[in-house]
Amino acid sequence: MTALVHADFDPSTGTVSYVVHEGPGSACAIVDPVLDYDPKSGRTSTASADRLVAFVQGQGLHVEWILETHAHADHLTATAYLKGRLGGRTAIGERIATVQGVFKSLFNLEPGFRPDGSQFDRLLADGDELRVGRLVGQVLHVPGHTPADVAYRFGDAVFVGDTLFMPDAGTARCDFPGGNAATLYASIRRLLDLPPATRLFMCHDYPPQGRGPAWETTVAEQRAGNIHVHDGISEDGFVAMRTARDATLGMPTLILPAVQVNIRAGELPPKEANGVAYLKIPVNAL
Repeated sequence: MTALVHADFDPSTGTVSYVVHEGPGSACAIVDPVLDYDPKSGRTSTASADRLVAFVQGQGLHVEWILETHAHADHLTATAYLKGRLGGRTAIGERIATVQGVFKSLFNLEPGFRPDGSQFDRLLADGDELRVGRLVGQVLHVPGHTPADVAYRFGDAVFVGDTLFMPDAGTARCDFPGGNAATLYASIRRLLDLPPATRLFMCHDYPPQGRGPAWETTVAEQRAGNIHVHDGISEDGFVAMRTARDATLGMPTLILPAVQVNIRAGELPPKEANGVAYLKIPVNAL
């Protein structure tokens, strides 16, 4: 079966969320959904997620999986909200436990928070299969941006998470805890060894001036034209470029609120005695 792909772009965070399905009335998977968050007021909202709900319900789809490519630093996930609205099981790469351990310490989270991935319904290893109706997905472990990144391959469609951007935007940063530029290079080359016509779907797009948002490309297009990692770029050259570039980048605007929510599979921290949930901001820790 050929996977049909519905994309939803969130301009506030540059994130693209996807619904993967066979057609009206079929099973589906949702990949990397966004929970809207206003950092000025600390309020969440669900306009982005509700667009996915409307598409799923309008097509008569049945949600089998809500998939995360990793614990994102640039947006909050709507996984928990969508599971409550649409059902389905949640999944992420098994190395999420490593990321949870780092951030449990950074945020000094409550003793009851377990850094073992148990917040998700399934932890995925490299080579695992996911069934979505008649579609069969394969999990590809693609670390480098973080230790836990995975990509999802459904036939000729691959959801690459934070590994590649569009060819004119390059590749993801590697300076988060556990990130490594040489590891990312190996992960990217694994993706670019897939057949040339393979469709690659980006998790984010930060378009250069002069073009609008875009999120679909191919292996052939990336190998020919990615500004950071086209054919002919060596590992040493990539690592030198990526390391120098990362040193100039500021932290993502939403990294502190986002990670706290995303390592909990989209749940907010437990409410305190006054009935309010709080997100922590560690001072002088990053």
